[in-house]
Amino acid sequence: MRRADAETPRRGLYTPQERLRRDASPWTMVQGVLAPVQFLVCLVSIALIARYLATGDGYALATISIVVKTFTLYTIMITGAIWEKDVFGVYLFAKPFFWEDVVSFGVIALHTFYLVALFTDLLGARGEMLLALAAYAAYVVNAVQFVLKLRAARLQEAREGRAGPPAGAAFPAGEVAR
Repeated sequence: MRRADAETPRRGLYTPQERLRRDASPWTMVQGVLAPVQFLVCLVSIALIARYLATGDGYALATISIVVKTFTLYTIMITGAIWEKDVFGVYLFAKPFFWEDVVSFGVIALHTFYLVALFTDLLGARGEMLLALAAYAAYVVNAVQFVLKLRAARLQEAREGRAGPPAGAAFPAGEVAR
């Protein structure tokens, strides 16, 4: 049974009990660190992919950056699922983050397809780079979802006269901000 089902009715993103669990969870800080790291890795990777597509140079560096980005995504997804379990009592698809989690799976599918294409030479070098850019575009959409959700939580807490989550807090499941 989901924890929230037996608790205070939801008036916003978090019930009071979920907010306490979020703030107490060590995974909140882990997500807060991993999210900007993943974003930075993505930016560097985009630059390396653009360089390769523009000049034909740097395939190995671009490929390494995409693999690092993919494993960073996997790490943040796993730790985010643990965070979601800590806060909401379920590993994925908690009601407040259902659509963010759905889109996260699309992002993961695209990144995983990149790895398959890389190891099978399914698409060739240029195709791999374009697939990585498509995966990154989906990642950006997902990141925006989480940033908007975090902003909504902060606004809700400000209206209720509470402090928001700890600095850098609340960034689960493969994305940027919960």
